[in-house]
Parts: sequence; structure tokens; C-alpha cells
Amino acid sequence: MSPPVLSLSALRKSVPGGRVLFSGLNLDIAPGEIVSIMGESGVGKSTLLNLIAGLDQPDSGSVAIDGVALESLDDDGRTRMRRDRIGFVFQAFHILPHLTLAQNVALPLVLQNVAADQATGRATTMLDSIGLPGRAGDRPSQLSGGELQRVVLARALVHRPALVLADEPTGNLDPETAARILEVFVAEVRGSGA
Repeated sequence: MSPPVLSLSALRKSVPGGRVLFSGLNLDIAPGEIVSIMGESGVGKSTLLNLIAGLDQPDSGSVAIDGVALESLDDDGRTRMRRDRIGFVFQAFHILPHLTLAQNVALPLVLQNVAADQATGRATTMLDSIGLPGRAGDRPSQLSGGELQRVVLARALVHRPALVLADEPTGNLDPETAARILEVFVAEVRGSGA
């Protein structure tokens, strides 16, 4: 069995005022495994994702990605971890409207200093694989909500991250489109080994 891509150990987080969101949280996630975190608003789901991404720090406990404990990294190290090892899928797309779809998808590769032609090629291939063939040169304004969510998914996966974090990735979509996007998401994540 492969070592976990994500390991949470005795994780504890509270908010100002002392309310504990979670305590003693332990979790190991294997490569290719898909885990969903569900709960009412305010119970700490987004906070947990922020801890996993190294954007926030726990009160105690440890978060490790590919065996590297985030608390052992400085700010620059956590930034490199996010850039190189984590893909993000946001509910609010965060697509840059002045860039083409290929340019939006290629952003993680550009941040890794991948050559422009190689980054564009990988972005175009990823767009094709998520059901947007021939659309690499289009602008975001030309797409539906479901198509934009596919672009976000492609951007999250193009740099072959070890871990993909998705915060309500289909929250802005109708149920039918959401189901299709989740099918694509699961297939792409399992195919990439993230």
C-alpha cells in the first residue's frame, strides 16, 4: 500500500472565543482516494481545508502532505508546497477573464517555470480531456457555469498535484451539471493519481 498523500494527526482547531471546531482529528488519505467532508455551515469544513493547504495553522497536531509536515516548513516552504503539490478547486471559479482558457489552466505550470509552449500544450490536452476540445483559445465569458467549473478542474489537475482540495466545487451549478462535473472530477483525479 502506498504511503498516505495526506496525513492528519491529533489535529485541533478552535476559533476566537474558545469554541473548538475539531479536536483529536486523525485521517490518512491514500493516493487516488476521494474523501468528502460534509456538515452544516460553521462546523469547520473550510477551516480544515485551509489547515490542509497550509493557509492557517492548527492549535495543535500535524498536517503532512507526501510525508512532509507543514509545521516544519516556513512561509516560503508552505507556498512551494501549495504551488507544487496541491491543486485547488474553488466554488467561486477564480478564473482570470482577460486570459484564454489555456492561459488560465496553464497558470500553475507558469508558476513552476514550465516553458510556455509546454505549459500551453499540457493545458490544451487537459481541456480536451475534461470535455472542452478546441476551446483553448476561448475567453471565460464564452462559457457556461458548468464549462467554467471544468476549466477550474483542469487548472487544479494540470500540474499533476499529489492532492486536490475542492471547496464546494459544484455549489454554483444546477444538479444535473453538478453530477456531470463530479463524474469528470472523479475520473480525472483517479486518472492522475491525485
